[in-house]
Amino acid sequence: MTEYYIVYNGQQVGPMSKEALVNYGLNPNSQVWAQGMPAWVPAYTIPELMEVINTRPLNTPPPHPGTGFDTLSDTGTSGKSRLAAGLFAIILGTLGIQYFYCGKTAGGIICILLSLVTCGFWGIITLIQGILMIVMSQQEFEQKYVYSSSTFPIF
Repeated sequence: MTEYYIVYNGQQVGPMSKEALVNYGLNPNSQVWAQGMPAWVPAYTIPELMEVINTRPLNTPPPHPGTGFDTLSDTGTSGKSRLAAGLFAIILGTLGIQYFYCGKTAGGIICILLSLVTCGFWGIITLIQGILMIVMSQQEFEQKYVYSSSTFPIF
């Protein structure tokens, strides 16, 4: 029997059975991991977890309202909004605020240094980055900017 870990309120929880994941708000965008997997992935990529999600009675709302739909205001499992991060990148990108918001402190510092070295031209890159953050899905945003092991994810 496969035992899974889930990201719940920004913390890794587990191991537990696929049925127990429901108690931690399992939804298609939940980040999960199991022994032998190379990286954290959204639950919708694992067929046996989708079976658990799809067996929930139709009149039962998800345990965490707002996590079942991919809207601009949806914060997903990480609690980080791609809209907020994108606006930070567009408006205050040269200060690296979008990286600090996503928990990538080293990335924020690198961004500040690049802004100083390029005399502010780095702001063009952060403008593009902000637009891309806003147009990508919440799951893509979390995987690239929040749960990634990269210190300085750019695009």
